[in-house]
Amino acid sequence: MEEESLTRSKKIIGLTGGIGSGKSTVAKFIEEMGFPVYYSDDRAKEIVNDEDLKKKIKELLGEDAYDENGFYNRKYVSGIIFNDDEKRLQLNTLIHPAVKIDFENWVKIQNSEFVFKETALLFELKLNESCYKSVLVTADDNIRIKRVMDRDQKTYRGIEAVIDKQMPEKDKIKRADFVIFNNEGIDELKSATEKMMIELKEVSENV
Repeated sequence: MEEESLTRSKKIIGLTGGIGSGKSTVAKFIEEMGFPVYYSDDRAKEIVNDEDLKKKIKELLGEDAYDENGFYNRKYVSGIIFNDDEKRLQLNTLIHPAVKIDFENWVKIQNSEFVFKETALLFELKLNESCYKSVLVTADDNIRIKRVMDRDQKTYRGIEAVIDKQMPEKDKIKRADFVIFNNEGIDELKSATEKMMIELKEVSENV
C-alpha cells in the first residue's frame, strides 16, 4: 500500500533494458535533464552486504558467497545461479524486498514529479505494475553483443548465453509504454531520450 501511495504522489517511471542496450547511458541523460534516477542494480550491490541479508544469502548459497573480506562474491554467485533457476528465484526473493524498501525511502526525499527506477528486471519481476509508466531501451542483438564485447572483453557466445537467459526483446517491447531504440550513435540516443521525456510529460498533462 505504501508504494501505491508513493506512486500517486510522485510518478514512478520504470527504466529497463537488457545487457548492452544502453540503459545506463539513457539514465545518465535523464539525470542531466534534472530528473532523479534510482539505480536498483547498483544499490543491490551495496544492500547485499547488510549483515542480516548476508546471513540469509550464505545459508542459501554457502559461505563462498562472500569473500575473505566479507564482501559479496558476484562471480561465485553468478556461477551458481546462471544455470539454476530455482536458486536464482530464491536469491531474488531475498534481495528484491530489501531493494524495494530502500527505493521507497529514496522516493520520499525526492522533489521531482517524475522519479525513475532503473532496473534490469522490470518486466521479469512485474515491477512495472507499480510504476506510472515504463521505458525500455533496446537494440538489435548483434549490436548489443558487440558493445559488451568491446566493453567487457567477453566472448560472443558468452554474451549470447546471457541474452538467451533474459526475457525476449519482443516481449519487453509489448509491455513497455515507451521504447527507445539504440541502434545508432550517442547523439541519436540522446535525441530519442529527449523525445521520450517530451511525450511522457504530454501524457501526464493529459491525464
